Order: sequence, then structure tokens, then C-alpha cells
Amino acid sequence: MASEIIINSNPREIRVALVENNQLAEIFIEHKAKKGIVGNIYQGIVTKILPGMQVAFVDIGLEKAGFLYVGDIDLIDLMEFESDEDDSEDMDLGQDEEESTAGKPSRMANRCIPIQDLLKEGQEIVVQVAKNPLGTKGARITSFITLAGRHIVYMPTVNQISVSRRIEDEAEKTRLKNLIAEIGRPDEGYIVRTAGLGKNKEDFMPDVIFLHKLWDNLKGRSDSQEAPCLLYEDLNLIFRSIRDLFNEDVQRLVVDSKIDYEKCIEFCSNYLPHLVDKIEVYKEAVPIFDYYGIEIEINRALGRKTWLKSGGFITIDQTEALVAIDVNTGKFVGHTDPEETILKTNLEAVKEIVYQLRLTNIGGIIIVDFIDMAKEESKEIVWNALTQELKFDRSRTNILKISDLGLVEMTRKRVRGSLSQILCDPCPYCEGRGHIKSPTTVCYEIIRALQRLVTNNLTQKNITIEVPPPVYDLLFEEETSYLEDIEKSYNIEVNVKINPKLHQEKYTIIT
Repeated sequence: MASEIIINSNPREIRVALVENNQLAEIFIEHKAKKGIVGNIYQGIVTKILPGMQVAFVDIGLEKAGFLYVGDIDLIDLMEFESDEDDSEDMDLGQDEEESTAGKPSRMANRCIPIQDLLKEGQEIVVQVAKNPLGTKGARITSFITLAGRHIVYMPTVNQISVSRRIEDEAEKTRLKNLIAEIGRPDEGYIVRTAGLGKNKEDFMPDVIFLHKLWDNLKGRSDSQEAPCLLYEDLNLIFRSIRDLFNEDVQRLVVDSKIDYEKCIEFCSNYLPHLVDKIEVYKEAVPIFDYYGIEIEINRALGRKTWLKSGGFITIDQTEALVAIDVNTGKFVGHTDPEETILKTNLEAVKEIVYQLRLTNIGGIIIVDFIDMAKEESKEIVWNALTQELKFDRSRTNILKISDLGLVEMTRKRVRGSLSQILCDPCPYCEGRGHIKSPTTVCYEIIRALQRLVTNNLTQKNITIEVPPPVYDLLFEEETSYLEDIEKSYNIEVNVKINPKLHQEKYTIIT
């Protein structure tokens, strides 16, 4: 698949776009003032243990304490800490979504041991950020260490060698495991990434040497520094993108910053010399994302509704707990067979849904409401198409069969915030609800408030109400007679004033 990496970099922001077949496939954004911390390693202090939830909170020097689940505690390294005063360390894969079962036996064993028997308040522990803080939640942390290289992921505290599930050939898996066993350290863990497919010992050695040295330096720093403190900061977005995305399939990498261009050349000269010739500096006067049509695609991705070529559309609604995606035929009415119309719309929606999931980085629990299909054959076709499209997604997904209600339940690994969470804030007017009370609703609330007021205070005769413009218009256009009836019934005089500064749902009653 022909692809390009387009980088827009300035002193405040880095944006990296992965373009596949001339279409924006993925976008990564890093605000330098709010840089993500996934992959960073900290030496922290356990501040609180909750036995009922089997979690601990760890102060890692950030505004909010990190959240450590019992299954994310490395027992082996923890025992070393207790006996040798050597802290445990952990690191997650960050942007990379390679899959492995590495560390799972240890994590399963942890769940059988109460967390209060593993940790104590005031204890120092080295942890790595697995998920950025989101909303009111602190960072998800782990003490299983993973250090990502170009071709491998190094796990110094896990005795296991694994291969990415994207490498399906069993003979190649065996060859890679044997190769890594020869050059790796005994009793330590490694994951061969997808980029390691077909590589030789010479290709893996630079990764192995670099990651071993990095780990040794980290252990030395953890012994000499006082917690809480940062031990290791992951690569910035540009270098992570080169590490994870820049491969032989990428035709070129274009960056619009001369300084970052030179840094990319230096980085690739040291680690990926065969890709140096593919790096270009952008020289046009037009902003780079405008030139490649990326800016328009980003704005389009922020919309709730996306139209399909046939005339159908999908809507995407994100909530705290899950994401709901609805498929509709819209303007598409087909020709003769309704089942064929529905199947065509659903298949077209499949491509757009997976495209939007990748582009906007939607994660967590996802429910897709396809248009109801009568034939089991049609459901199978749609489900197979969805499964096939998801193979191009680097994030790990789990998908269930289409239910009798036409719903697909799936999960998608979420490490960083979605595109809307990065670029947008909740609407200050509706407070993120997506809707506000209508002028009619507020008008009747005012009437009921008047009735309660005069019932509780029979001597009150003159009342002034300040209302926002839409409510004021409604009171004098449609509800004048209702207001007059209230005045006669309770023998009161009501004066209504307009206040443009009031929120549509707010009003003030002055007695």
C-alpha cells in the first residue's frame, strides 16, 4: 500500500499524518505544552491502597496520582525490590499496537494475591505510564517494563520471547524466536514487532544493544534519584512516528521544519540509514497540511455525521462509557430489492466506520448499529467485511458477531485521547450535553416558579423577571394570554425584562 508521512512542526505543536493511497489514514497530534506521557517511566511513591478495588494510587510527580491495578504489578521485580532495594520498572508500548501474551501469566498470578500484601503506603516503586490521564482519571500505570525499539520490544522483567500476532507464518515465528534467543539476555523478554518480519541478526543487533544500555542506565538512575521523579521520557512524536511508521512501504517522509528535517536525517542515519534518502523538507509557500488536503479531512473528521457515496450516512456519538455508531440509508433508496439496498449501505458503511476509527482514534467499547438485515448470509458478508477492514488497523480490536438486533459489539485499544478530545473542549453553553432546554420549557418553568412564589408569599404583588431573548420573545408572542391569566388568578403584576447576558436556560425573579 503506497503511503506517505507528512509532518507539520512548529514551536507549539507537532502534527503527523499518515497518508495511504492519497487519503488521510491516521493523524497524530502533540501539543508541546500538553505532551502525552505514555511510555514515560517514573519512580513513584505509593500514596494510597484500596483493598476493596485492588488498586493503588502512586504519586509520580504529576497533578493526579497514577492508577496501579494489582494485575499490573510485576511480582518478580517487586521481590527484587524487597530483597535488593532495587525498584521495579515498567513500560508500555505506547503508540505501537503489537499484540503479545507476554507477561500475562504473571499478571494472572497477581490477581490471586491481595494488593495490600504486595505494596504498602510510602513504598517507592518504578512504574511506566500505559494510558494518558483522561478527564478526571489519573494515568494508568504498570510495573511491567517494555522499551520499544524499531524491530523489537524489550521486556527486562519478563522471561518470555513472543512474536507479533500480525506475523502469521509459523515457520517465520519459530525462526525469529530462535534468533532473538541467541542475541538476547537470558531470563529476559522480547517481542518481535511486525517490522521484524524477514529480518536477520544484523538488523536486530542495534535494537538489542541500544535497549540493553537504556535499561542499565535506568536502573542506575532509579538508585540515585529521589522519588517522585521522571526516569525516562519517551521519544517525541516525530521520532516515534519514524520508529513505528517509517518503513519500506512508505514512499517518502516530508517535514516542513528545517530544524526537524536535520534531526530526522541524524536520527535515521544512526538507526535507519537505508531510509535517509526518503526524507524531504517541504519548500512550498502554502501550509503543508493545506497543500496535501489534510486540513480539510481533519475538520471533516470532527463532524458527528459522515455521508456515504451512495447517499446513506453514519453518525458517531461518544459517551463516557462507550461509542455508538449508527448506520442509515439516508437518501439511498436502491432500485428493487430492499435487502440488496441495505446490504450495499452496510458494506459501504463498514469501510467508512473503520476509516473513522483509525482517523479519529476512537477507542474503548464500540457499538455499531447496522441496518437490520433479514438474511443470515447478508450478516455474514458484513461481518467478514468488517473483520477484513480491521486488519489494516494497528490498534488491537476484538469484535463479536452481529446480533439479532443488527448490533456489533467491539472493543478497540485506547492509549491516547481521541481526535475530538485532543482538539475540542466541551461546549460551555450546553456543558457538553449536546442540547439545551427549549424556550418553551424555560417559559413554563418560569410560570411554575411564579405560582410557587405567590403561593408561599401571599403579600407579594409586584414581580420582575429577567429572561434571555428567546424566552422573552416566546412570552410576548405565544404566551401573553397565559401570563395575563396568572396575573388575574393571583392578583399580581409581572414585569418581564430582557437580559441578553443570560443563558437560555436561566432566568432571574426579582421581588
